[in-house]
Amino acid sequence: MVWVLIVFMIVPEGFDYARDITSTIPTQGTPLSRATWLALLAFGALTVFRRRAQAAILLKQVNPYLLLFAALAASSVLWSIEPSVTIRRLIRVLTIGLDAMALCLLAWNSTRFQSAVRPILTIMLIGSLIFGLANPKLAIEQATSAELLNAWHGLATQKNGLGSIAGTGVILWLHAWLGKESSWWKVLAGGGAASACLLLSRSSTSLMAAIFASILLLMLMRSPTALRRYMPYLIALFVVTLLLYSLAVLNVVPGLSFVLKPITMLTGKDQTFSNRTAIWEIMNEHIAQNPVLGSGYGAYWVGSLFSSPSFEMTRRLNFYPTEGHNGYLDVINDLGAVGGLVLLGYVLTYLRQGLRLYATVRTQGALYLALMFQQLVANLSESRWFNVLSIEFVIVTLATVCMGRLLMQQRLNRGVSVAAAPAPAPAPQPRRPLTRRP
Repeated sequence: MVWVLIVFMIVPEGFDYARDITSTIPTQGTPLSRATWLALLAFGALTVFRRRAQAAILLKQVNPYLLLFAALAASSVLWSIEPSVTIRRLIRVLTIGLDAMALCLLAWNSTRFQSAVRPILTIMLIGSLIFGLANPKLAIEQATSAELLNAWHGLATQKNGLGSIAGTGVILWLHAWLGKESSWWKVLAGGGAASACLLLSRSSTSLMAAIFASILLLMLMRSPTALRRYMPYLIALFVVTLLLYSLAVLNVVPGLSFVLKPITMLTGKDQTFSNRTAIWEIMNEHIAQNPVLGSGYGAYWVGSLFSSPSFEMTRRLNFYPTEGHNGYLDVINDLGAVGGLVLLGYVLTYLRQGLRLYATVRTQGALYLALMFQQLVANLSESRWFNVLSIEFVIVTLATVCMGRLLMQQRLNRGVSVAAAPAPAPAPQPRRPLTRRP
């Protein structure tokens, strides 16, 4: 069922590759799509209900800010500018969360996450290569603009979607090689397919995020023992660096534009990030209208409709981007400053839990940390945080819950060890000296 979830998050609605998605986004879905999502929801709910005692323990270890996000998104129905769309997005949030818990409650082992995700992503990547060779008109962008010319989207809906799953595939197969979880020929085939799709997609954001995360993964898994104690400081340095770049990209602090020069050199983009700054300017104007709570979860990007505030994009830019191309900004646009604080808490808690695992289960901790840094980089120019239309939300949610399950197992094992430990022998009492009765 998790495989079905991942496939339906990658392929277009109704498997219709001929439909133009540049000005519309799914808000209702086809009958097949609705039936599939209801089946996925029922499966997750039934599994969690049947193992509700374990599920209650697991929820105590899962990143609390993920649960807080779900609660805030559900509350936003009260002030959403499109309540019906917000409710549909919430159904997806609930489905993805329940299915992630189901994965951790059935047949658990410490490598459950990658053993479930890596095969299906590899199948989709190999399928994308076959699809591109068999039907290039549907699998390769036909636009003549410089950014889209000859860019592959494969089985995904657009090139950035293919680049995203390809980048994740590169990280997962590199981890499999470093952790000796798979044979060399499988690593070569899977990693080769992922690398080919990453390059063919021409998604500079996905490429940069994959390279950054792969370097970090190599450092985490191949660093000398003496340097491992400094890894928390290295992680903190990376977080501060990414925060600095985020402020520079969004032009929050004047004068920081000089730090963008390395990124523009690597990606080939100018400092407008392919005119993304024009999108961010319009979004900032909309955020100013509801700065604290936002306009409702998923309620802004509903299509190029005259009744929607997002129609301003079409009016001023002559095209509809379907997303803000910045995950941080889209969260604040949907859920306001409160949502931004929830996202910050989620990221910091995720990193803290990842470092805890890295100290005890080094291989798994390194993988979870690498995936998080991939998202930190990618969300600078793509909208993936808490986005139920993005495959990354599924992958990161699975990683978050699996990480909580591993922490739960460690806690249970410690409890069993303490209970099984023999009680200390009582200290010998000093013997009283014998005295005669008078």
